[in-house]
Amino acid sequence: MRILVVGGGAREDALTWKLAQSPSCSALFAAPGNAGTAGRATNWECSATDGKGLLARAQAEAIDLVVLGPEAAIAAGVGDRFRDAGVAVFGPNRSAGRLESSKVFAKRFMERHGVPTARARVVRSLDAARVALGDWRGGVVVKADGLAAGKGVVVCEDAAAAGAVLGQWYASNAVPGGGADVLLEERLSGREVSVFALCDGRAIVPLAAACDYKRAGNGDTGPNTGGMGAYSPAAGFPADLFDCVRERILGPVLRGLAAEGEEYVGVLYCGLMWTERGPAVIEFNARFGDPETQVLMPRVHGDFARLLKSVADGAMDLSLATLAREACVGVVLATEEYPQRSTPLHGLNPALDLADGCAAFWGTSRLNAGRVDAAGGRVLTVTALGDDLEAARLRAYRAVKEVAARVGTRALTYRTDIAAGTGGTFSPQEG
Repeated sequence: MRILVVGGGAREDALTWKLAQSPSCSALFAAPGNAGTAGRATNWECSATDGKGLLARAQAEAIDLVVLGPEAAIAAGVGDRFRDAGVAVFGPNRSAGRLESSKVFAKRFMERHGVPTARARVVRSLDAARVALGDWRGGVVVKADGLAAGKGVVVCEDAAAAGAVLGQWYASNAVPGGGADVLLEERLSGREVSVFALCDGRAIVPLAAACDYKRAGNGDTGPNTGGMGAYSPAAGFPADLFDCVRERILGPVLRGLAAEGEEYVGVLYCGLMWTERGPAVIEFNARFGDPETQVLMPRVHGDFARLLKSVADGAMDLSLATLAREACVGVVLATEEYPQRSTPLHGLNPALDLADGCAAFWGTSRLNAGRVDAAGGRVLTVTALGDDLEAARLRAYRAVKEVAARVGTRALTYRTDIAAGTGGTFSPQEG
């Protein structure tokens, strides 16, 4: 099977790393790929959102399966273009992908179909926001409607703080992701967990759960980021987590999609807050998450490529791949100014040889004369497997120190509390 992975971040590095181990994978390509994918796939100099260019190249290379990585590719309709041409795609079409690309659409969808989620109001202007916040009690989660690369969500202690954020956004015409729609959500309390479910258009089944860390600093301090680390499986949740999510979240979502004439194919990321009343949806992603993918892929055994192809073909076969009982912990190494700025780094060492059970996945980057040029921000995700979370955590941080020493720069920082304690973070929803 000849496979194309669309995207160029650490998620796509991890996906190609696992797909390359699949017996059914005969050739692997990445567009645009990065310094990590270059070692196991042929990178294409093509934007992840250039559906026309990607299709032409894929047809020339006789691609059998396309795996969509980033949300921008889904929102740009790349999957639609491939499906129209008869190419199997793991990833939803643009319309179904609105569960991620539009927070307002997702909220209204959940309200229509009885999916538990936080109460919310939609505003389109500062005046409307002031009215909505006039009688607000408690914390507010401010969410820009469109895709904002993890930068469009602000957790506020009260209505006054939310009003200040909205004042900045609307006054400067700078609502993240563009547009004017903003969602104001009640702030839920509980524990966050991400559940990944595979959907072939007819059935939807939980695959795995993970916990990630959105804030930049230890103890969940500092600004939101795209994710500073993660671990899997999720710890400290009820034993019937998957059954509960299947009944309360996935079943209503699948029935709702069918009722609205949508066919969802790919993975559905359910970002949940586990409250006293059970799970409530914070957000949906229409693809594998980052950095969660980096801690899921090391746990996968079997022919992952055939599993994704079975989903894309509408005949999901879960026997093709399984998840190990081992735990995996991942730590993100980022440039010091992240998330405020992403300062490029040049001439990094690509030779990050690690012990068995450990892996390092590059973020946005490219090989240049045998060295790595990185775009900055989240540069690397270092992962390790262990018999339990504590063992995986200890191995991961040993590997982090090795990578930090070998990469050839001191301009990287990381959190030191990923998967510490009982696992998980007690925090408000952060989208």
